[in-house]
Amino acid sequence: MKTIKELHNDDKPREKLIKKGVKALKNEELVSALIGFGVKGKDVRKLSREIVSILDHSFHTLSYEQLFNIHGLGTVKATQILASIELAKRYTSQGNQKITSAEDVYHELKSFSIKKQEYFLTITLDGASHLINTRTVFIGTLNQSLVHPREVFADAIADRAAGIIIAHNHPSGTLSASRADIQITQRLKEVSQLVGIELLDHVILAKDGFYSFADEGLL
Repeated sequence: MKTIKELHNDDKPREKLIKKGVKALKNEELVSALIGFGVKGKDVRKLSREIVSILDHSFHTLSYEQLFNIHGLGTVKATQILASIELAKRYTSQGNQKITSAEDVYHELKSFSIKKQEYFLTITLDGASHLINTRTVFIGTLNQSLVHPREVFADAIADRAAGIIIAHNHPSGTLSASRADIQITQRLKEVSQLVGIELLDHVILAKDGFYSFADEGLL
């Protein structure tokens, strides 16, 4: 593999970014454009690949120590990367959709309201109620033994979410909570208090509308 010096000017990350636009760059090229140069015995491309490897596995939990421990990175470059990531996260979150009501949840998950199977879903939110992620946790008839708190909260913990909303659809169209729905909600509410991620609502979706545990005063 060629070093940065051996590459044609148009293939060098910064020159490529200017000529073709930022989206044309691979992840390691973006990192190379950011940090600029490597050190003796490790050029910027090799250094960038090591950084990308850490980002792939620890993006949401990335720390200064992880970056500083990469040989050849150093304080200045490590802090540049951390600052760039945090700045991007902040501006991205400003553009994210906010979920502030059961109606917002219904519009976000409306496509599931007409499914013929039951889907159990989670929505993770940051402290400002911006949507972080929506996930399908389970497909099939709900019961307490199948909806395990570990599966519900594992991704929320990984997302560093401040709150979580659970939802599932009723293919029958019934807009009321069953005994199993209530038991599952109570169990997850207890776990939410233990892990420190607030359970904000449990929304039941149906073709003709929704049922909210929070709106009904059941949370």
